[in-house]
Amino acid sequence: MTKDVLLSISGLQFAAKDEEDIEPVEMITAGDYYKKNGKHYILYDEVMEGFDGNTKNIIKLTEDSLDITKKGISNVHMVFEKNKKNVSYYNTPFGSLLIGIDAKSVDIAETESHIDVKIKYNLEVNYEHLADCSITMSIQSKESGDFTLS
Repeated sequence: MTKDVLLSISGLQFAAKDEEDIEPVEMITAGDYYKKNGKHYILYDEVMEGFDGNTKNIIKLTEDSLDITKKGISNVHMVFEKNKKNVSYYNTPFGSLLIGIDAKSVDIAETESHIDVKIKYNLEVNYEHLADCSITMSIQSKESGDFTLS
C-alpha cells in the first residue's frame, strides 16, 4: 500500500420497523496511509457543509477492530470491536450525544494494495437503540488505477 490512497466509505442505517426508507450515505476522498506496529492508519479531512474549517479523521485498523477519531467541527472517538459495546460522547456543533456502538461483526480483508472493511453494529443514542447499521470501507493505493466501489 502506498502513502496516497483513495478511501470509499458507505453506511446504512436500518430503522427498527420501517426499512423502506433506507438511504446509503457514501463518500469518496483522498487520504494518507501508513502502517505502524502492525496497525493500519488512514488520515483524511472532512468538510461539513455550512461550517468553516474541517474535521480531521484518523482511522486505525487492527486485525479485529476499527477505531475512528474525529477532531475539529465534530469530535468523537468511536471503537468497533466484535461482540463488545463501546460508549462515547459525539460532540457536534448542535450539541453532544452519548452513543453506544455494539459491533456484531468486524471483517477486514487485506491485499498488497487494497483493504476492505465490513462492519455490522447496533447504534444507541442515550442508551436507547436507534438503528442497526453497517459500514463498508474500501481503501486502496491511488496508483492501482482500478478504484471501484464495493
